[in-house]
Amino acid sequence: MRGALTRSLLCSLSLVATCLLAAAPHVARAADSVAHVPWSRQATIYEVNLRQYTPEGTINAFAAQLPRLKAMGVDILWLMPVNPVGEKNRKGTLGSPYAVRDHVGVSPEYGTREDMKRLVDAAHDQGMKVIIDWVANHTAWDHPWITQHPDWYKRNAKGEIFPVTYGEGDTKEEWTDVTALDYSRPGLRQAMIEAMLFWVREVGIDGFRCDVASLVPTAFWDEARAALDRVKPVFMLAESDDPELHARAFDMSYDWALGNLLRQVAQGKATAADLARHLREPKKAYPADAYRMTFTSNHDWNAWAGSDTELYGPAFKAMAVLAATLPGMPLVYGGQEAGLGKRLAFFEKDPIDWNDRPLADFYTGLFQLKHQHPVLANGSEGGALEIVETGHPSVFAFRRVKAGQRLTVVVNLSGRNQTVANHATLGTRVLAPWTWQIDNHR
Repeated sequence: MRGALTRSLLCSLSLVATCLLAAAPHVARAADSVAHVPWSRQATIYEVNLRQYTPEGTINAFAAQLPRLKAMGVDILWLMPVNPVGEKNRKGTLGSPYAVRDHVGVSPEYGTREDMKRLVDAAHDQGMKVIIDWVANHTAWDHPWITQHPDWYKRNAKGEIFPVTYGEGDTKEEWTDVTALDYSRPGLRQAMIEAMLFWVREVGIDGFRCDVASLVPTAFWDEARAALDRVKPVFMLAESDDPELHARAFDMSYDWALGNLLRQVAQGKATAADLARHLREPKKAYPADAYRMTFTSNHDWNAWAGSDTELYGPAFKAMAVLAATLPGMPLVYGGQEAGLGKRLAFFEKDPIDWNDRPLADFYTGLFQLKHQHPVLANGSEGGALEIVETGHPSVFAFRRVKAGQRLTVVVNLSGRNQTVANHATLGTRVLAPWTWQIDNHR
């Protein structure tokens, strides 16, 4: 520990020039943003892959973990889709959770609606909130709407309902197990909003993480958010980085740019100078009070890009420290506290190996810091970001500053011992490979 409170954590980068950024790295105002629920201001978020979380893979088995997650400092539980999975054109044995067959149902694989209601109530009793993954862009081929409302689906040039096709050229993907909805149809919009309202009214959830949110018209999300807030104020996370979605619909979006850069830094493909440039010169302008979700993994990255071990190697903790202390709300993907050294199968049963959770204390410390220090608040209530020139190509330092309070983070972004000597702001620091120091000045 250094000063009143100091922590050690791990990182590798190089940085140049001192730069003060107002309130967050993305500060340019694109539009007014939504009014956030007060409980989200200092919150953390945790993603739950129910299928793989326990050997049973059920809601009730997961519920037994709530006290542990509360003790770790989790505030928002994000559950991957709990709906029944389509059987027609299913991928693998169990199918994708994102091939939804019934928007108001619960998959028998996980349990029942009553189990979900009990889980939400139990989480609320622990002081946590629950959001569920919502798939509004597409459905499974055996969703009742296919036969009841075939006009609600997009058609190809031959007039046929067809698989979701995403991207072009070398990046083109065809999601053969799902087909896309057509939001030019007013009846669809109302039906989808009614399904969302069911989960808020009847199950008591606190919001939604909305899958491929940019593929659905923003006007729909605006309408849905207004309807949901009339029941109770909710929290909305967009799987997107489109600033427009923050204006009236979403509290938070993915900070993919930062996440990708942290991966590159850990792999020696980017430097501290790249990180500094990204923070000084964001490519997109967000509302001043927009929340960005920071992360080292999620279900997509783990399944398709690589495990924590593959993506980060010995730099993992250092990257997690940056994700937790740079502006944004930090996400932990369920299992990361156990190391998560493997890719979890997406269409099959593949339980997490919990390994006595060797990183639980690490995340508990980061979440405590998030809760206790005002400069780490989310959105415009957090402290301004000040990048500190270290004079060292492999040491990255920054401060979060607000109302006379500050937090200083210094990270060794290399696999070698590094020393910062007689620095005007940092003094002399000696850092072991991929380690960090956090000074907490109140």
